[in-house]
Amino acid sequence: MTFSNDAIRQPTRRTVVLGTAGLVAAGFGLGAIGPAEQARAAGDELIMGGDLGMLAEVEERGGVFSDGGIVTDPVALMAASGMNLARLRLWVDPYTAAGEAYGGGTNDLVATIAMARRAKAHGMRILLDIHLSDWWADPGTQTKPKAWRSLSYADLVDTVHDYTEDVIGQMRSAGVLPDMVQMGNETTAGILWDDGKVGAGNPDFSQLAELLRSGIDGVRGALGPGEGVEVILHLDHGGDNALYRWWFDGIVAENVDFDVIGLSYYPFWHGTMGELADNLNDISGRYGKDVLIVETAYAWTLEDGDGLGNSFYTAEEEDGGYPATVAGQTAFLRDLRDIVLAVPDGRGRGLVWWEPTWLPVDGAHWGSEAGKADNDDPGTLSNPWDNQTLFDWDGEALSTLSVFGELPRENHVVNGGFEADGYTNSPSGWGVWAEDPNDLDAIFTQDPAVVGSYKLTHWKATAHTVSTFQIIEGLSHGTHQVSAWVLNSGGQEAAYMYVKGHGAPEARADLPVSSSSWIRVALEVSVTTGQLELGFYSEAAADQWINVDDVRVVETY
Repeated sequence: MTFSNDAIRQPTRRTVVLGTAGLVAAGFGLGAIGPAEQARAAGDELIMGGDLGMLAEVEERGGVFSDGGIVTDPVALMAASGMNLARLRLWVDPYTAAGEAYGGGTNDLVATIAMARRAKAHGMRILLDIHLSDWWADPGTQTKPKAWRSLSYADLVDTVHDYTEDVIGQMRSAGVLPDMVQMGNETTAGILWDDGKVGAGNPDFSQLAELLRSGIDGVRGALGPGEGVEVILHLDHGGDNALYRWWFDGIVAENVDFDVIGLSYYPFWHGTMGELADNLNDISGRYGKDVLIVETAYAWTLEDGDGLGNSFYTAEEEDGGYPATVAGQTAFLRDLRDIVLAVPDGRGRGLVWWEPTWLPVDGAHWGSEAGKADNDDPGTLSNPWDNQTLFDWDGEALSTLSVFGELPRENHVVNGGFEADGYTNSPSGWGVWAEDPNDLDAIFTQDPAVVGSYKLTHWKATAHTVSTFQIIEGLSHGTHQVSAWVLNSGGQEAAYMYVKGHGAPEARADLPVSSSSWIRVALEVSVTTGQLELGFYSEAAADQWINVDDVRVVETY
């Protein structure tokens, strides 16, 4: 992530969710994992982290944090709430020749080690984000450090190695050896321009790969016997599968040795949550790597704390699909966590909230005038992130923090991912019905899916009226959420998800028309009978279809 006035507005993708009474827009309030996913979470702790790059500057400029009105150390509070990893960005030399700080946290090695000690003292692991730049690096800005700009390419390769080896060596000596290291930040267009640049007409990954290998070798060369650090390579646009395949195909072909694929995912900029789930599932299997969302956030209000403009307004709320409220922010975090937990083979490692403590205190901006001048950035200095924090503007903790430590809810649906039987016309746990028994073959499971390998499909080359349903018993009395991911050709006389038999009138959610981007729909219902029936109904003409996957029934919090 980077900031200037040009960064306040970024391209957006719309998420459409339709339904009737009780529909929760765009997945609001969704969440649950099944037994297999619960086992994954228990056996290998899910990363629920936060990026703390601005915290020291916020505090130095007067920011104070509290919980229930009692002033507290925010790192201690976040750790106690379940935040188990601190992501810390590192810039090479974020100062002018005269020693003026660039701002935006001025995250040099001294500051990074100090925050790492603080986080470690409260039991957090450390993810070191090496930008390989003096200041912000991202897909639009990968500027070489001042001291490296006159180097030959061969000398640059050696310098990257020596730099990363020295950084890890100093952190190791300080007792804060990172657990994970990002080699570069949002390196979609490469690093250390122009030597390590890719894309924009340049398909050659060889120099980028050599620079990455050199930095990675430096990291590993600083380790002692028995010590290990996981290496992350990180791109933005987490919902863009074509981008990730292009970039990682190029890197893998060049034999770059890394451990984890890192993604930035902001739903108002980086595609739908269905596209994210698709991408996570594909790349984790394609490359045999774990996946970690190293940047994400969502707004808890549409107001502007410093009055200087924000990155999140009404358009972002519409595209993100959740209300810009504390409840909406909380629901987004739960849903994103559950998508990561559902990545096959336990390869979903977790997520990191970007800048949870960036309060709108005077002067705690994305940079300083010195930084702007050195980077030739004309942007207005501000805090464009103050409505996406995990604390309000007075520093009081938001209830969203509770999600970091909570256990995901049990999913009561049997075979909700349609994985139990492979290809079949009668998926385990589900009943099937057709107005004409000859149309039962319009119901089948197939691949690919948004979660796992298989999905449910309603389709036939002739007109058909069919339903797939499940009766769930043993539910507690109270509010439950029923959700599913769907694709829909559109055009049907009727295509909807329904819930009935729960002690209230039947509830329905029309399935949104979307033939390529998976969309999550939900109903919230009050159960007073101890059971409910959920189902998917299609009254369709020839060749009209729906796809359904990852069906869930969970108790609400």
